[in-house]
Amino acid sequence: MDSPWELGELQLSLRLVLALVFGGLVGIEREQNNHPAGFRTHILVCLGACLIMLLSIYGFSQFADEPNVRLDPARLAAQVITGIGFLGAGTIIFNGNSISGLTTAASLWVVAAIGLATGAGFYYSAVLTTVFVLLSLWILNKVEKKWLGGKRARTVQIELPDSPGGLSSVTAILAEKGAEIRKLAVEQVHRPEAGEDRLRVNLVVRTSKPEMLIGAAEELRKLHGVSNISIE
Repeated sequence: MDSPWELGELQLSLRLVLALVFGGLVGIEREQNNHPAGFRTHILVCLGACLIMLLSIYGFSQFADEPNVRLDPARLAAQVITGIGFLGAGTIIFNGNSISGLTTAASLWVVAAIGLATGAGFYYSAVLTTVFVLLSLWILNKVEKKWLGGKRARTVQIELPDSPGGLSSVTAILAEKGAEIRKLAVEQVHRPEAGEDRLRVNLVVRTSKPEMLIGAAEELRKLHGVSNISIE
């Protein structure tokens, strides 16, 4: 009977190749959508996790028969799950009132798990998980945008004269363009060179169509005295 602590070169190569394929499939989707971690990153994570799993199970086979040695194949694998969190954190970007990169961080984490499963020889679970991940990233992303609105928070900053009706005109234009105002802050700014007091307005808006904010910016520019329009 073959030893459970030994693996042939053919099987070892097969598991590494499968890890490359599984990680690459998920990485292609991330690459096509210009996310921080793309094709190569996902391949490297999945391959690395697979190799560590192989090392954990089969790398110390020469010590398996020693009387005072107990092998624990899960020990190195557990460190992968912990360590991948640091790599995932690097893909998360906080910009104003929005956070991006969470899905990419999650995909790195699940790709590491796929690599561990492949290294351990759980082919069915690795294949099935890869299929589910691709379905989640490709199909559910389209469903979310079409049926769930896909609204994201944007920060709009604008400067205008401190005059009656100015602020209501700004909010009316944004509402007309389909932007939902969630937060509004107004700061008075003295401009001695202009000889007037002005208002700096910061708004947090949510919209399912960010391109509509470009049209809103054009409308805002037409208002008397409006300047320094920025949208993030």
